[in-house]
Amino acid sequence: MTFSRRAFIASAATSLAFTGFSARAQDGETPSYAYINEVEGYGPLLPDPKGMLELPSGFSYRVISQAGETMADGFLVPGAFDGMGCFDVGDGKVALVRNHELGPRAFDYGAFGLGGRLADRLPKDRAYDFGDTGLPLPGGTTTMIYDLKSGQTVSQHLSLAGTAVNCAGGVTPWGSWLTCEETTLTAGLEIGKDHGYVFEVPHAAKGLVDPNPLKAMGRFKHEAACIDPRTGVVYMTEDLPDGLFYRFLPNDRRNLAAGGRLQVLGFVGVTEDADTRNQEGEDNIKQGAWKDARWIDIDGVDNPYDDLRLRGHAKGAAFFARGEGLWWGQGELYFTATSGGAAGAGQIFRYVPSPQEGQAGEADQPGRLQLFVESKNESVLDYADNITISPLGHILVCEDRYSEVKPNHIKGITPAGKVYTLARNAFRGNAEFAGACFSPDGQTLFVNVQWPGITLAITGPWATLKA
Repeated sequence: MTFSRRAFIASAATSLAFTGFSARAQDGETPSYAYINEVEGYGPLLPDPKGMLELPSGFSYRVISQAGETMADGFLVPGAFDGMGCFDVGDGKVALVRNHELGPRAFDYGAFGLGGRLADRLPKDRAYDFGDTGLPLPGGTTTMIYDLKSGQTVSQHLSLAGTAVNCAGGVTPWGSWLTCEETTLTAGLEIGKDHGYVFEVPHAAKGLVDPNPLKAMGRFKHEAACIDPRTGVVYMTEDLPDGLFYRFLPNDRRNLAAGGRLQVLGFVGVTEDADTRNQEGEDNIKQGAWKDARWIDIDGVDNPYDDLRLRGHAKGAAFFARGEGLWWGQGELYFTATSGGAAGAGQIFRYVPSPQEGQAGEADQPGRLQLFVESKNESVLDYADNITISPLGHILVCEDRYSEVKPNHIKGITPAGKVYTLARNAFRGNAEFAGACFSPDGQTLFVNVQWPGITLAITGPWATLKA
């Protein structure tokens, strides 16, 4: 999705107040905003007197950052909070590197304030691109230092500037954040450079990083990324109704800028019309079923005609319905297809790499893809977007349905594929949750409310879950 659509819906919904929504399917009511738990989880959600976030008994939250705050570098916290990674910086503190999904015209919501009044403080060589107004593009990342012991935000600063539509991303084993542009804007259309790239932001950077696009990783509508720490292989999703699933084999597993090979996922024995979306009466892959994977080389990764996915599909790559959230677990990864399935409510896939992933012997023992969950009921799981893996080994899912009657939730999914509800957005506008990630000690869940831009720290009795 684009920021302009989100901004429009959020603006239209500002008069609504979801405060006090406490209906539950188990209470015998079935309004459109009820939720259904397949297992008990942490118990029913309780109304929030502050009208922001409903949580089960024993859980609490703290607002630790908001759009518009003045940061340590004098810039403003941009809006449109999205993907986020958490890093240990010692002494009980963490760094949160956070995306801002701002399009090239959303200057007033960026770090430089209304009319770009602070933009002259930014050295020109520290921004990747500029709009036709001369202002740096408002997308990018901010880095926040948070003290887990005191529950206080220590500092915030702008860490990447001049990019566009920074949606999700992923953490690297060496302590950086891969921030992904969810756009294929072309130079000359109100901007100076092509977009659709991955950028790397070290969590320890004290200021703005060099805005160097990792072009060998492809130019497409990137959503999220994750890295297998054993092999250095990077996996990536593409947020389109006919998107593909990608992997990048780096020449140097600790230096992604050194280039590598981009490949797309297909299935052994399927050479054409590979499709996982299960839409329009199709049933190409059943829940729980596994398919052997084959990885297909793709050229022309600079993608000047925005047809990379179509060329990949023609070579046998499988379509996915809006690949979004992606997270590495224990020897496997999970990713979402937000609008997949017959109900259009979303799918979650699991991929287990080959013992010879990316090597010559891979074909003899291929990686395997499973349709782990396909939602058949929006009240169980609806529009799964960003995800993370909890210390218990459960998937936590950020819902992303912009609706005036269906609040977004954070849902949990057990290793058996059963869904429960952890939290509900009770804030006006009902924006999506995004950027879920845990502190290194597993005691704090950080998550963003995308619009107008709020970062929350959630704590509670994580070990009491009843599955």
